[in-house]
Amino acid sequence: MENNNKKVLILGVTGQDGSYLAEFLLEKGYEVHGMVRRSAAGNTRNIDHLLKNKELLDNKFFVHKGDLADVTSLYRIINEVKPEEIYNEADQDHVAWSFAAPDYSYDITGAAVGRILEIIRQINPKIKFFQPCSSNMFGKAAETPQKETTPFHPQSPYACAKILAFVLTRHYRETYGMFASTAIFYNHESPRRTDEYVTRKITKAVARISMGLQDKLVLGDLRAKIDWGYAKEYMETAWSILQQEKPDDFVIATGEVHSVQEFVKQAFSLVNLNPDDFVISDKKLLRPANTSVLIGDISKAKNAFGFEPKVKFKDLVKIMVEADLQAIKK
Repeated sequence: MENNNKKVLILGVTGQDGSYLAEFLLEKGYEVHGMVRRSAAGNTRNIDHLLKNKELLDNKFFVHKGDLADVTSLYRIINEVKPEEIYNEADQDHVAWSFAAPDYSYDITGAAVGRILEIIRQINPKIKFFQPCSSNMFGKAAETPQKETTPFHPQSPYACAKILAFVLTRHYRETYGMFASTAIFYNHESPRRTDEYVTRKITKAVARISMGLQDKLVLGDLRAKIDWGYAKEYMETAWSILQQEKPDDFVIATGEVHSVQEFVKQAFSLVNLNPDDFVISDKKLLRPANTSVLIGDISKAKNAFGFEPKVKFKDLVKIMVEADLQAIKK
């Protein structure tokens, strides 16, 4: 652990990204504060190991009750903690859910970013702010691969909300000179993904099928091609982005795409099974609007801080399948 007296606040610390970021920053020696909302209070499995660590809890790792929908809680937490860095890893991050709950998605994923930035401006405009954005903002992409200057063409309420988050971050950076940066993250997965995401749905089903606990795996569009990276690795780039001399926007991706079908085949191959015997495609699971093939151009991040994804496609599938097998054996 490095010696570091800096305080950092992670909004959405219980999620996949927030929990990996908390671990990484604790290793860097930061004093880490995390915000937990009421509906996530009973779902702390990603940070339970931190909450149970008596040396860390209330010493180097602190938890605060709050919600992006509640401006008073945001103000209170930021004012009390007085962090040097804030990472906003809290939002409604599921594309399919955004079609079912668009208003909530616009507010929590988009407008809430304006609340946070305005609070920072009022309390201490020197606080560094990191906002994750999404490749979904490109939607029907004008070019392939996409870079930071590629025009946005969203195809979901989620993507529209993320564009608002992006524009607000840039607005506060340019208007008030605040250190506010974004990463346009492409799909990033891990064993901490919830199983409503296709990657985790696949790896969990593969593990269960191999153990005789499940018969079939029902999926939507198997032809969809996706740029998949490793969430843990992407969270390290969030920190790197806030360590740059100037705030900026960066595409974070692997620069290669693989279809859902490839993910399925690779996952089943790890347990020596044929996916054709178990996988069913259901049209009900298709989205109302599809995006282009989204693949990221990472040259800007590579030049700025040497970003180069280490965990490639097959490694990622292996990490996830092995974790799900291990979870069943426990």
